[in-house]
Amino acid sequence: MTPSTGWALVGMQFGLLAGLVVLPYGGLWPRGGVALVFAVTFVGVGIFVAVVAGLRLGRTLTPLPIPKDDGALATGGIYRFVRHPIYSGVLLAALGALVWGASLPHVVGFVALWGVLLTKVMSEEKMLGEKYPGYSAYAQATGRFFPRLGR
Repeated sequence: MTPSTGWALVGMQFGLLAGLVVLPYGGLWPRGGVALVFAVTFVGVGIFVAVVAGLRLGRTLTPLPIPKDDGALATGGIYRFVRHPIYSGVLLAALGALVWGASLPHVVGFVALWGVLLTKVMSEEKMLGEKYPGYSAYAQATGRFFPRLGR
């Protein structure tokens, strides 16, 4: 992956997130108190997870899905449970926007965001596997976006 492709994916990611926030509300389900509680919870937990994961990466953190040359593979802390917790946090926050938005465009935006993140991850994981000899074993034992149950 080239840096320009990486930046294009980052741009799409932030554009879709912005869209989920500014799209007009719909009526696919009631937007009452229950929806508000779920939406706020998903957004709050998502932001928390992304911040904790970003702090854990420290100087290795980069917006691009291209590992830094001087970076280190993070497998401790929250990375013990999930390989891409920043993306997990983004997805949870986006799910909160979807729940509150309650419209078909919100559903489409969420699915598109998931697709963009999956595209980023597929390239990133290939590069991580080439850079770090233990990545394949780590990937098999650890969930991509969410913890694997029963392990």
